[in-house]
Amino acid sequence: MASALQVRGAAVSGLTSLSAALRPHGLMPRGGVHFPDGEGGPRLPGGKTARTVVLVGHAGGAMWQAFCDWRATMPADLADPLDTWSKAVIGPIAAAFGAFPYYPSDPPYQPFQRWAIAAEGLAASPLGILAHPRYGLWHGYRAALGFAEDFSDIETEEVPRAPVCESCREKPCLTACPAGAITAAGFDVTACRRHLASEEGRTCLEEGCLARAACPVGRDYTYPADQIRFHMAALSLPAL
Repeated sequence: MASALQVRGAAVSGLTSLSAALRPHGLMPRGGVHFPDGEGGPRLPGGKTARTVVLVGHAGGAMWQAFCDWRATMPADLADPLDTWSKAVIGPIAAAFGAFPYYPSDPPYQPFQRWAIAAEGLAASPLGILAHPRYGLWHGYRAALGFAEDFSDIETEEVPRAPVCESCREKPCLTACPAGAITAAGFDVTACRRHLASEEGRTCLEEGCLARAACPVGRDYTYPADQIRFHMAALSLPAL
């Protein structure tokens, strides 16, 4: 199961191969983090630590149709379908590239947000979502691939490292939330969930977070309506 990614000096072609393997599922490599001293990386099976972690994610609605096609073949009451799909798709790809997969939903929980900040130079928005200079708030991370090798020569997509929210003058996200849950101080989860549990919150559940939609960055990557409803349904929990 060797791949070009496992050969130092051929990391660029290996990343191209990884991109090709992920593309049919609407996924893509989202940058890498290197631990060249062998310390600080996540634990691999067998006791070693990963020296390179490559994030796997998506932007916009690229993954949605692939997920929906898979879900149509599964039981209607399948628990955590998106996490299950991620593992079904990414697990075999990780094995083919000699990597160990980590998932945001699985303990021991890995520092995905810290890895993403290091890999792509992103910063948290007032909503808590990392703001991407191209995708805005319409992106996510489905897994990370841990490699025993140090691929410090991997070249990934060049991402402008300007602080998206700091350079936004009007900051419409701060005034768009009907519950007042989004402020410069951060995201008030309790206020958000209380609003979603109310009759007035049905608009947000059906049409999506108004504060997220107000962000002017990445509007070409806004999720399809059914994808938005899917993610909002996951937030449809009893008020705290």
